[in-house]
Amino acid sequence: MTEARPGLAPGVRRPAGTMFAALYGELTPHPWRDPDLDAYFLFHHRSVAMGWLARWGMNDAGEQHPLAASEPPLAAWFQVGVEPLPDDGPLPVQPFLRCAGDATERIGRLRLRAAQVLLPVEALRAEAAFPPALGAAGWFAAADPASRAPVRVTLDSGQAATVPGAAPRLYHEINSFDQSVFACDAYSLVNHDPLIGPPFDDRLWNGPPAHRTTFDGTLAEWSPDAIGWLGAFLADLCARNGVASPVLLTATLA
Repeated sequence: MTEARPGLAPGVRRPAGTMFAALYGELTPHPWRDPDLDAYFLFHHRSVAMGWLARWGMNDAGEQHPLAASEPPLAAWFQVGVEPLPDDGPLPVQPFLRCAGDATERIGRLRLRAAQVLLPVEALRAEAAFPPALGAAGWFAAADPASRAPVRVTLDSGQAATVPGAAPRLYHEINSFDQSVFACDAYSLVNHDPLIGPPFDDRLWNGPPAHRTTFDGTLAEWSPDAIGWLGAFLADLCARNGVASPVLLTATLA
């Protein structure tokens, strides 16, 4: 068996940006778990199984991080370098979080309380007329209506003030497109609780966190899959509205 190690997968080009995902909550390890099959190993092989390893270069993963806050508890984190995107393609945030969620489920049972994703919005085409992530919205049309969950979603553009400046347009566009995955009720430039510091160095993006907008609404389901779709969709909208640098998304149950 090939051992997965940090670094780019063979044949992967230099990345167009970095995606980082952190899943927070209470993780109860499976009693049968082999500790040698760590978060990196599991994510690498899940990416291979889903055919996504060629779309991102595996950088690193783990269950603890020295920069993580104590509350909510960090369950697992994953970092990849994103391959250059096709002109009509979204950021692969949905498969990224799906792989992250599946890998974490192999470690233990997670009661997910929050998720963070660093979105390399700079890798997207700003002139796209149609948000590419909308193409995958239909997957959630058959979801159990009882699974809909109230959520708070904060977007932070770090040292750039671009996200707050685009907030009114982002709010309008979230509800103007034909999608039923996320219904946004309101946004705020001042109320962002709970604030969760990202478990990575500011040099990975244009941090530290400073300029943010929080959106309150309802998500089709509280899952890494749905949060991943929302991340890709909001990244599309950010690119369309003048944001050209990494954005940190934090999603929590309201």
